[in-house]
Amino acid sequence: MNEARSIKQNPLSDALPNFRNLGVTLRILLLGNGMALIAALLQANGWADVALQSMQIATLLTPVMLSSLLLLWLAQPWLKYLPCWLGVLVVNVVVGSITLLTCYFGGELYRPVPDTSGYFDMMRWLLLSTAMCNLLLMYFRLRAQVLLHALHDARLQVLRARIRPHFLYNTINAVLGVVRSQPRKAETALEDMADLFRMAMSDEQDLVPLHREVRLCEQYLALEQLRMGSRLSVDWQIQDMPDDAQLPALLLQPLLENAVYHGIESLIEGGCIQVLLRRAGGMLQIVVENPCMPGGDALSHAGNKIALQNIRERLSLMFDAEASYRVDSGKNYYRVEITLPYIGELAK
Repeated sequence: MNEARSIKQNPLSDALPNFRNLGVTLRILLLGNGMALIAALLQANGWADVALQSMQIATLLTPVMLSSLLLLWLAQPWLKYLPCWLGVLVVNVVVGSITLLTCYFGGELYRPVPDTSGYFDMMRWLLLSTAMCNLLLMYFRLRAQVLLHALHDARLQVLRARIRPHFLYNTINAVLGVVRSQPRKAETALEDMADLFRMAMSDEQDLVPLHREVRLCEQYLALEQLRMGSRLSVDWQIQDMPDDAQLPALLLQPLLENAVYHGIESLIEGGCIQVLLRRAGGMLQIVVENPCMPGGDALSHAGNKIALQNIRERLSLMFDAEASYRVDSGKNYYRVEITLPYIGELAK
């Protein structure tokens, strides 16, 4: 299972790709075969010869690539603790060794009749495989640097989106409304608001325990209920929730915030937000559904677009193709479903 580490603990620009990540594996296979096709085009004498050259390259590329990916998948728990330069060296040794073994035991399939030219072919394939390996590692390094810059932008957007002025003003006004009649309730509300802002401004790890995120959301919803009263209710379906699960910080709260501001608040009679948190095999499922104005389009709100786009970017940065994000909207409901790899607290 993918173990996404904190960006601060393991900077993306200096890290090897996670060879247990489905997106990384798919990119290696696609890019590797793409480079093999280019090599076939360069070696071919004509269009008719392209298919023959491609098959010859594929007979060596396929076993080398699949065997290398399998060994690197097995070695991933150790590779992630190595310095970048040492990890690159280990990956090159693995790929080069598998290439030589494949050529040696492949016999005439990869080299001509045994003579001095056979060793030349082995060295040629070794150089080509290590060159392809380093090109792929360079690609992932450049991609990580780009994503690192995007991550910093996403962090800033998250902080700006979470500390919305109207939420602050509404909360303060709600507290002022009960400070004389219910001082204890006003004090609890201020404590909840302080916890929310402390969480939004904290410089902590990117993954937090799920139970902590739920507690934060309960504090947020308590503040909104102080303002909206009985118009807002929440149905927490968390009986199957794994308490030790880890997820990106402030992932659930913006979903609830959108459900309140772009759903419940627009309804005169209010409504109920349904929250489902459960583990399904090796995945963690998060579902937030809220009623909305009939005929309304929740995506038409600019604030909703920004918050949901932030979530998409963060999921892509941390889990690549292993996380999914799906929106389903109907005549009078809006539903967001997120599926991401289950990461236990001990595996953090």
